Amino acid sequence: MTRVYVGMSGGVDSSVTAALLVEQGYDVTGVYMKNWSQDLPGMKCPWAEDLADAKRVAVQLGIDFKVFDFENEYRHKVVDYMIDEYKHGRTPNPDIMCNQEIKFKLFLETALEDGADMIATGHYARVKYGKLYRAKDEGKDQTYFLYRVTSEALQKTLFPLGDYLKQEVREMAKERNLWTAQKKESMGVCFVGNVGMREFLSQFVTTRPGDIIEKETGKKVGLHDGAIFYTIGQRHGLDLGGGLPYYVVGKDMDKNEVYVSRNLQDTELMRSEVPLANVHWITNAPNGEIQARIRHRGQLISAQLSDDTLKLSQSERAITPGQSVVIYSGEECLGGGIVAPAN
Repeated sequence: MTRVYVGMSGGVDSSVTAALLVEQGYDVTGVYMKNWSQDLPGMKCPWAEDLADAKRVAVQLGIDFKVFDFENEYRHKVVDYMIDEYKHGRTPNPDIMCNQEIKFKLFLETALEDGADMIATGHYARVKYGKLYRAKDEGKDQTYFLYRVTSEALQKTLFPLGDYLKQEVREMAKERNLWTAQKKESMGVCFVGNVGMREFLSQFVTTRPGDIIEKETGKKVGLHDGAIFYTIGQRHGLDLGGGLPYYVVGKDMDKNEVYVSRNLQDTELMRSEVPLANVHWITNAPNGEIQARIRHRGQLISAQLSDDTLKLSQSERAITPGQSVVIYSGEECLGGGIVAPAN
């Protein structure tokens, strides 16, 4: 019998994942990954409640349950990376790094060493022969966050929810009377809880006010509370008032300046060529027609790739250094790269 260790977060998706695998005849062990337990001002980390919920579901299903403590590795590999990227003026995606370094590397390696044959998670994605494919539920598809996982890891991974709609998963949880059937979606920073990025970063970086400068005139038009908090294309939170809205089109971290413009056609706001860094392919580099997704749930755009420069068939708004661009060929997620600063 195939032994599968299921990453159980205490949410409905991973609970149904475990239930389906039990019903399909696998030897299932539930694993809670303890990645973060630090409370933040005004926000209690939900890890203890999540752990308790995961345990309750494991008891309901009659499966073994373990806790893997990855807190040090998560802090170093995910949180420190994220803070460093923001300090350099980029906008990273911690969920992508968590999948790359923790769930589909550290968790996989630890599970295999502990006697597992495979791992499983509640991601909405499909895997076949070490290749990654979009989920049936396009609205919940999570391949954007999984593009840096290796083919070797995917060959040892099961995604039972890939062929279901979210509503169907909710119904399956209710039918099985799972403890987490009514639990709401978790938002915010991966594993940390319902806390916004600004609030989270404020605990780890020292910021100071600086000038907001109109790009075209060089004129100071306002003050910001820390350049680290602003990202390309941002309109809200500038508090500049009056007339046409301003958009963030750049920033200088050394000078602690944020640059804005009212010109929606500014080259930093609308771009069709995107230089990529740290490119990763799940199997092979693309050959032929490709589509690119600039952000999670963003539309798929026809594109061409040449020497790690992506040429989009249409200009896209607010393509920001540090973000990920994920490449597809039809249903298959091929990989992608991280937006590099424009020269």
